[in-house]
Amino acid sequence: MTAQTMSQERIELPYAPDVPGLIFRGFQGESDYQKMLDLFNASKGPDQIDRTDTVEDIARYYEHLNNSDPYQDMLFAEVEGQSIASGCVEWAIDEESKWLGFHFAFLHPDWRRKGIGTAMLRYLEDHLHQISQELLDEGVITEDTPRYFDTFASDTEIGKEALLKKARYKPVRFSYSMVRPLSEPVDVTPMPEGLEIRTVQPGQFRQVWEADQEAFRDHWGYVVGTEKNYQRWLKDPLNDPDLWKVAWEGDQVAGMVLNFLNQKENEEYNRLRGWTENISVRKSWRRRGLASALLTRSLLMFKVMGMDHAALGVDTQNLTGALDLYKGVGFVGEKRHTTYRKKL
Repeated sequence: MTAQTMSQERIELPYAPDVPGLIFRGFQGESDYQKMLDLFNASKGPDQIDRTDTVEDIARYYEHLNNSDPYQDMLFAEVEGQSIASGCVEWAIDEESKWLGFHFAFLHPDWRRKGIGTAMLRYLEDHLHQISQELLDEGVITEDTPRYFDTFASDTEIGKEALLKKARYKPVRFSYSMVRPLSEPVDVTPMPEGLEIRTVQPGQFRQVWEADQEAFRDHWGYVVGTEKNYQRWLKDPLNDPDLWKVAWEGDQVAGMVLNFLNQKENEEYNRLRGWTENISVRKSWRRRGLASALLTRSLLMFKVMGMDHAALGVDTQNLTGALDLYKGVGFVGEKRHTTYRKKL
């Protein structure tokens, strides 16, 4: 029996709540992408999550998963043919040789507080535990390998945070979404000597991606990027090299800010926001003011374009001083996000 055939059968959860008509099943292919989008859209208002997704976005993400097969590693909940929840697992081994089993799920607000989320969380944990045992048997990991469940929540996802805490998850890392009003002056800092900003050509995309990967290698929780990650990034419609600020020294990428505009998101939320993301500087070029030079030029660019604010995300415990840098150029925290972890 193929994985595709198996996924279309019902999945029995002996600990499922007694909800009339409730069934669980696996992934049924591309037809599920629209159902997943509907769940995202239903959840984002009550959870105060600003996001604008398309079916194409979901397809691109799930077609480039690492260590995850939707036909084996997804769970859907339905009531009388209506999809009310979906969840997925994926695993990785980070730079500190920890095995991390990631899980995430969306539950329609109308079906919360009925035990469905608790049942799905238990299933996803059990499934990840099975995967880790198989990797142990295959010698991919050893008995000494630290193994953890990992997931994420914003501080506005009150129900999700309560569920995780009840399941004995602990917060281990915090990040902020930050915004910077562009109505305020932008003081552009000078570029370090010997560096220049040049437009990235298509043949240089991989070099830029690899430089960004290298720069983040010493960050907490870093997982080595794969070809699937690169292909997902390469096909991202938000990539616009004309907006990027990439610094070069000769033929070497020194650092970057891969700015982008999300026009659909701006339209949905009636705002003029520019994103200053993928801010990174390779080790050999740090402590010279390069990040500040690239970031302030990015802010000025968006200001000239007519945007009224810029936004980014930051690990609050980043060892390179990113949070202080962003505060120094006028960014303020908008929302907190938490990484939750539980040991297997």
